[in-house]
Amino acid sequence: MSVHTADIKRITTHVIQEMKNRGEKITCLTAYDYSMAGIVDAAGVELILVGDSASNVMAGHETTLPITIDQMIYHASSVVRAVKRALVVVDLPFGSYQGNSREALNSAIRIMKESGAHAVKLEGGLEVKDSITRILSAGVPVMGHLGLTPQSIYKFGTYTVRAKQEAEAQKLLEDAKMLEEVGCFSMVLEKIPSKLTKQVSESVNIPTIGIGAGPHADGQVLVIHDLLGINKAFKPRFLRHYADLNGVMTDAITNYISDVKGKSFPNESESY
Repeated sequence: MSVHTADIKRITTHVIQEMKNRGEKITCLTAYDYSMAGIVDAAGVELILVGDSASNVMAGHETTLPITIDQMIYHASSVVRAVKRALVVVDLPFGSYQGNSREALNSAIRIMKESGAHAVKLEGGLEVKDSITRILSAGVPVMGHLGLTPQSIYKFGTYTVRAKQEAEAQKLLEDAKMLEEVGCFSMVLEKIPSKLTKQVSESVNIPTIGIGAGPHADGQVLVIHDLLGINKAFKPRFLRHYADLNGVMTDAITNYISDVKGKSFPNESESY
């Protein structure tokens, strides 16, 4: 772990900004439950995202759209209880902020009050500016999210790389500058060309966190289940598997089944 952040007891938005200022890369992973969050936090990441990807990896939905704000608060509360150091960011779920800035504020306040999280994240650029501004006016830190925005999957019709065309790339760059101007403390850039990530990261002063966006972002984020190889079916180009927990867990469970059926578990030393 970098000496710059090793001794910091609590990561804050100020710490994240200072990391960008000195060129230190920022690490972010998702977590959705107490046990996993404790492991991720103790390992030393700076940001933990309670993503609406819980809809996929925890609940088995095809998209992120079905998850509710009550469910996000449940997951976020579980994570916050485990975290001692990282900054916890929670996704505002689909339908809780689009098109109604008052509802957006109420959603953000509910998440902050009921989960104890430190910031919220929402997808989109100019079209959600009013919601972002209203949330920030209440003192709630906001992380933006541009590029591939999964809550808009039915509009895009595909999970392919975004902003490859000049017009969309220009809009993304303008949206990124807007997010900085209104007061977001950082932004996620998802599945956009590496050269555009570099352009955005150099054009704004706030940190950029990439996923499938190349090496030029100020930090990186992955879904923990993907990184650990629990979900073996998901194999996009941007994903690096750091473990094969699917295999480890399957072996452990089959060994347990074998021991029970073979009457070797529990043995005398494992009994009372």
